[in-house]
Amino acid sequence: MAEPVHTVNALPTARRPGCPFDPPEELIRAREHGPISRYTFPGGKPGWLITGYDLVRSVLADPRFSSRKELMRHPYVDIGDAEIPPAPPGEFLLMDEPQHGRYRKPLVGKFTVRRMRLLTERVEQITAEHLDAMEQAGPPTDLVTAFAKPIPTVVICELLGVPYRDRGSFQEQAVTIFSGDADAEDQLAAYIAIREYIARLVAAKRADPTDDVLGDLFDSDLTDEELTGVGLLLLAAGLDTTANMLALGTFALLSNPAQLAALRADPSLTDKAVEELLRYLSVAKTFMRTALEDVELGGRTIEAGTTVILSYNTANRDPERFTDPHTLDLGRQEGGHLAFGHGIHQCLGQQLARVEMRAALPALLTRFPTLRLAVPAEEVGLRPEVADVFGVKSLPVTWDA
Repeated sequence: MAEPVHTVNALPTARRPGCPFDPPEELIRAREHGPISRYTFPGGKPGWLITGYDLVRSVLADPRFSSRKELMRHPYVDIGDAEIPPAPPGEFLLMDEPQHGRYRKPLVGKFTVRRMRLLTERVEQITAEHLDAMEQAGPPTDLVTAFAKPIPTVVICELLGVPYRDRGSFQEQAVTIFSGDADAEDQLAAYIAIREYIARLVAAKRADPTDDVLGDLFDSDLTDEELTGVGLLLLAAGLDTTANMLALGTFALLSNPAQLAALRADPSLTDKAVEELLRYLSVAKTFMRTALEDVELGGRTIEAGTTVILSYNTANRDPERFTDPHTLDLGRQEGGHLAFGHGIHQCLGQQLARVEMRAALPALLTRFPTLRLAVPAEEVGLRPEVADVFGVKSLPVTWDA
């Protein structure tokens, strides 16, 4: 007889007071009961919640589990029997093969480790410019608006080939889309404006190709509508996650003085520090897959058509995979976190994110050796758990001028 399985009736929407970097307590408890739990979607539809590292990784590599948007349930909203439309052109993160590969293959060569490393000098320059502005303005400041958001926004503008004359409005609209405070109407208006702008940008580049990621894609068979969708996906993937890693990563370091001191004392720890922050924070915290057929998983049968929720943040805190997983340890020897996913959908821009974090975080800590929170840690505003990407709304910091 199979052991009883733990049940989670709703995804938790709050983290423990004083523990902003840990997954919600109910998810941690679910993992303690085992790597897989029954889950009840809003409206009562049955599903599964996977919290263990090995099972999350196996689902991500298993073609019997689909990424198609139209097959998914919604983790927080009761959609009833409403028909979900397929992913729009270009949003290949929510597609299966062969459609997924048709979009991804032309992009792979644009995000190689070598090409991203060539960007390091430019990222360092962009970082220095924003640190100069911070220093000139003086303390205190909101690190989100002064540092964490503008750096990846400028980088993505350059990758997409947004002309300098348009960057002010483009950056403003992009920040609004991913703001934790903007209302839904403003976010929708900003999304429509950016989509229309990228469509015009693609058309202009089609007529007069440029040396950037979008310009490089005109030798593929992707249509202008598809390239517009790709541009939007690159914007979403390359801006919001990295911005929140920079802000939340700084918050985590400032909240762990011993680890911060170790990094200041030994800059050679930077690469390990970046990987550990990615594991520890897991800002892209959950993804979903739907079984295309009956699948045996962790001693349970996942029936065809059932959606499973993959909890990246508990997988990256799995004690069977990581020693003392709830501790931030910049010298950690264990690698292999799932912050960028796994399998064919593994994050295409992961090397770019690493380049930005490796350049920006040490530069910030070097420029401002007395950097510290300007408010008590418990007063730092967190993005709601229902947001796709976890992070801070703002991060008030100060330093000795």
